[in-house]
Amino acid sequence: MNKRIEALQGLGCDMEDAMTRFLDDEDFYLECFDSVIHDTKFEELKQYIEAEDVSKAFECAHTLKGLIANIGLSSLSSKMIEIVERLRGGSMEGLSGMCEELFTEREKYLAI
Repeated sequence: MNKRIEALQGLGCDMEDAMTRFLDDEDFYLECFDSVIHDTKFEELKQYIEAEDVSKAFECAHTLKGLIANIGLSSLSSKMIEIVERLRGGSMEGLSGMCEELFTEREKYLAI
């Protein structure tokens, strides 16, 4: 098994389910992982939250939630669900801190 895949498992990622979706193609999975974890939507989300633009922040968060879930990044996925649900309700309350937590968690993945 690829060392990066092992590292992702170490972070609690659901690699068994993800590999099923990716037909056990580790190289393709890692290409997708790199694309998702470096996606510009993360920065856009932060900007929209800072600008208190609920609609655009929701759009970014919802997109990221789907991408993250599809590649099995469990800890990021749970944080994105919280952010999406807060935005779905139209509230910006606490989102700055939630966004910080998301970015802190994302750093672990960027290091892989």
